[in-house]
Amino acid sequence: MNSPWTDVFLGIIAVATLAIAITQIAVIVAAARAARRLERLAEEFQREVKPIFGQLNAIGSDLSRAAALATAQVERADRLFADFAARVEQTMTSVQATLDAPAREGRALLSGFHAAVQALRELRQGGRARRGRGDDEDALFI
Repeated sequence: MNSPWTDVFLGIIAVATLAIAITQIAVIVAAARAARRLERLAEEFQREVKPIFGQLNAIGSDLSRAAALATAQVERADRLFADFAARVEQTMTSVQATLDAPAREGRALLSGFHAAVQALRELRQGGRARRGRGDDEDALFI
């Protein structure tokens, strides 16, 4: 009942199964080698990158310190300019007050002098006007 073709097909199936098994084992071995190689590359990368991260950390802390110092200097300069502006304003107010009082007094003196001159002019003109009116009135008086 066994035909010769059955044995041939069973042989072909056995050879194909063996080939697949050998291929799978080869793939597994290659994958294991690749995994070991990747692990070595990762360790080497880590060894070489670790000092770089340390240097980057040091650079970052130096930059942080420099930024803090720059901020302190800017704040100090800001206070200096604010104090300078306040003192200039105080000085200008003092100068204005110092000059304002004599200017008012001088203006008052000039106003008084102007009033005196004006009063003298009015007295002069008033005397002439009265004389002129008096002559006119004398001519009309009988």
